[in-house]
Amino acid sequence: MKHLLIKVVAFERVASYTLRVTFDDGTAQTINFEPVLSGHYFGPLRDPALFKQVRLDSEVHTLIWPNGADFDPATLYHWHRGDGAELAERAKRREKIAA
Repeated sequence: MKHLLIKVVAFERVASYTLRVTFDDGTAQTINFEPVLSGHYFGPLRDPALFKQVRLDSEVHTLIWPNGADFDPATLYHWHRGDGAELAERAKRREKIAA
């Protein structure tokens, strides 16, 4: 399987946990991250102050947060094709196991 080499080139906040992410091919996705915010790295991003500290890493070309959380650019690119739903489902399973 060939891995998609895509770069995040820009983003803007559109709501509390929602960002509009632009890619190097000119396409953009509006992504609500709230359903996947659980676990060691993503759970702390439920703090709105931390979530707002998102930035674009120019080396790896993706979104990163100060706590080390990040997403593969290809996952962001395919979020609407099911990658986001898959991550949300995994987050739900992690929460059930932790409870």
